[in-house]
Amino acid sequence: MGFSLPSFKYPPARPEEGYWAPVTSTINWCEEDYYATIYSAEIVNTLTNLLFIALGIKGIRNCLKYDHDSVFLVAFIGYLLVGSGSFAFHSTLKYPMQLVDELNMIYTACLMCYATFSFSQSRIIRQVLAGGLLSLAVFITLYYHYLQDPLFHQNAFAIITAVVLFRSMYVMEVNIRPSLKAKYGTAPVRTDPMSLPKPLRVANARRDQAILKEMWLMVALGLSIFLSGFGIWALDNRYCSTIRRWRHQVGLPWGILLEGHGWWHLMTGIGSYFYIVWAIWLRHCLNERQDEYVLKWPSMFLSIPEVVPRIEAEKSSSYRESLNGYNNGKTNGHANGKTKVKSEDRKAV
Repeated sequence: MGFSLPSFKYPPARPEEGYWAPVTSTINWCEEDYYATIYSAEIVNTLTNLLFIALGIKGIRNCLKYDHDSVFLVAFIGYLLVGSGSFAFHSTLKYPMQLVDELNMIYTACLMCYATFSFSQSRIIRQVLAGGLLSLAVFITLYYHYLQDPLFHQNAFAIITAVVLFRSMYVMEVNIRPSLKAKYGTAPVRTDPMSLPKPLRVANARRDQAILKEMWLMVALGLSIFLSGFGIWALDNRYCSTIRRWRHQVGLPWGILLEGHGWWHLMTGIGSYFYIVWAIWLRHCLNERQDEYVLKWPSMFLSIPEVVPRIEAEKSSSYRESLNGYNNGKTNGHANGKTKVKSEDRKAV
């Protein structure tokens, strides 16, 4: 297998010379141990966690700066701990660090489960939910430590994540889509929509439909990135011996591109960040604050989304231009109470 670009030979693995040797984790990934430095068992798998850490810090900063619900601040702290734990785990391949990495994933998923199911519930239901999720997290922790079977952890994480994702999709649809909101909505309503002038109701329906389209785009992209990362990771596990041979054939630095678990970190880091930002935006919409906050996402593929106060977003000239049509339409709706509503707009109310 030839390769035309300049490269240098892949160094051999040196597991016995590693600073953190011997390996005590129950999992050892396809990246060869201590080939680049004796201070990091898996250098690519370690450094790719810096994206988790950077996005976790960004999320925590935004929650504090923009007054997002405290549950999402805790979620981003959990997200940051996942990245930090994974950094330590792949650096050392020690069992305690493996637990820090994997169990933080469970705890963060349970926290997002609480955020999703507790909204608009009574205090007693929130307490029961919190107690149930805490018991579940303790059970998973103890049983996983007893089994030491990575498949148990992976299945538990996948089930919790799927439940949270589908519940969030349902809540989003029935509380934001105008055609479903009046009949199936579960969020408390502060203002009766029928008490508003018809042009304003039409403007609000247009706004909500635009928000819903934006949310589904975020869900689709985030989930696609997350599942693509999972697919690459699965291929990395299944064809490890072949991939290792290819790495040595192409040499460095190109062999780094064949580190599948590193791609898993990058892609699941982005996908998980998208989910938390989506949850923040959804919560503001459920609280009827969609005129106070906006989803700032200048480019679908070249930028990271964040939820910011509208006044903050409007400082950006590109965002001001995108808002002109919406703001003008809403202003006209207020000013012209007797303006005729188009037939297609009536259907949206």
